Amino acid sequence: RGNFINLCNPHLEKMKEDILYHFALGTSTHDFPTLFGDVKFVCVGGSPSRMKAFIAYIAEELGLGSPGCDYPNICAGTDRYAMYKVGPVLSVSHGMGIPSISIMLHELIKLLYHAKCSDITIIRIGTSGGIGLEPGSVVITRQSVDATFKPQLEQVVLGKTVIRSTNLDEQLAQELMQCSKEIGQFNTVIGNTMCTLDFYEGQGRLDGAICLYDEEEKLQYLKNAYESGVRNIEMESSVFAAMCNLSGVKAAVVCVTLLNRLEGDQISSSHDILVEYQQRPQKLVGYFIKKSLGKV
Repeated sequence: RGNFINLCNPHLEKMKEDILYHFALGTSTHDFPTLFGDVKFVCVGGSPSRMKAFIAYIAEELGLGSPGCDYPNICAGTDRYAMYKVGPVLSVSHGMGIPSISIMLHELIKLLYHAKCSDITIIRIGTSGGIGLEPGSVVITRQSVDATFKPQLEQVVLGKTVIRSTNLDEQLAQELMQCSKEIGQFNTVIGNTMCTLDFYEGQGRLDGAICLYDEEEKLQYLKNAYESGVRNIEMESSVFAAMCNLSGVKAAVVCVTLLNRLEGDQISSSHDILVEYQQRPQKLVGYFIKKSLGKV
């Protein structure tokens, strides 16, 4: 008996049908166990095109599907999210920010539950701003922290503030770190990831439409973040960690840094360099999946 999804909602059992509205999928119109029952790895990331590129990359790495083969978007009935599948791997886009990934995860966790999936690993692959790291470094998240460096997610439910833990699976982080050493192509660290509600003021940038602090205050804040163990900043990891924890799913966050925020705010590397950086989390997670399946 494997590790099944821990469903934190007693109401779902009583529903005749469950419509995953933002995926344009439903339990009375789709056979979830047949479609998704063999899934073991779920990779999520912000952009639909990146998740499509990832599924093509994984298909090639695992020797599944033919070169140049097109992977249909399983959520073609909606333009909110895109979803692709090859073998035991599901690749899903989540948009930008906590609200967007939260909606996607509610429906993804239910999808995995309805499909009777077991022993699932979910990994967010993405981009981030680094602190004190060379651009192109990959950060495997130890804990997701909020903008005050606390390892927690504050959420208001029925008018009351609920605090949820944002720790991630330590063993999975170590396994990913080992994979990076075996690949030996780019700098990888394990560190805390700060999850903010905004890209500009929330991350201490000086280049937004509104900014009421100076450069010295900004640098002090980023240095404080670094001293507390933060190595990168993004906008999804806290709710991702919290929801995976509650659902009993092993989870990891693997993000490449596009710049060192101690040296500036704007992402100025050339398009080609950024494309290569964005492939680093894909390479690392692709290698991890291959190794897990005994294909390395």
